[in-house]
Amino acid sequence: MDARIDAVVFDVGKVLVQWERDLPFRELIPDPEERAWFMDTVIPLHWHGEHDAGRDAAEMIAARSAEFPDHAHLIQAWLDRFNDTIPGPVPGSVELVEALDAAGVPLYAITNFGADTWAGFAPTFPLFERFRDIVVSGVEKLAKPDPAIYAHAEARFGLPGAAMLFVDDSLANVESARACGWHAHHFLDAAGLEAELRARGLI
Repeated sequence: MDARIDAVVFDVGKVLVQWERDLPFRELIPDPEERAWFMDTVIPLHWHGEHDAGRDAAEMIAARSAEFPDHAHLIQAWLDRFNDTIPGPVPGSVELVEALDAAGVPLYAITNFGADTWAGFAPTFPLFERFRDIVVSGVEKLAKPDPAIYAHAEARFGLPGAAMLFVDDSLANVESARACGWHAHHFLDAAGLEAELRARGLI
């Protein structure tokens, strides 16, 4: 680990903050089987991913509500209660960001996050104030693991991938970043990340 790292680039969901997609629906749809059907059929993960890739939330909700009119109020809740899907920070991650910031390490982020949901969530998480720039997939209409988002981030951050350590819980995203010449850490927990940051002399 003798390569020089000039900045650390974080993913957000499941690295900095927890994300439990069905959390608000545990209250709205108490029956587990009915809730599982709704999550898998009405608002499946790939549908949510369309928002991350840049599709407008209102357009998505209108189209889906036309297809599932009996569930329109619950589809709207996907947006209205999105922040309820984020119960808090990932244990230990906030402290690592603070330690890196205190050490003077430039911090950035690349996140697969819808533009509308990001606008509602980002102001509630003061930790983002420590970051110099954040590339949001739904805003840029580019999503990980597309190599184009890493090239875009390099241009935005003003650093080559070889000078940055990218941290993500998705192995596909990590492998794509590495293929683009970045250093990357596959995040499993804060303890593992802390060990790598210390080994690299970053904290």
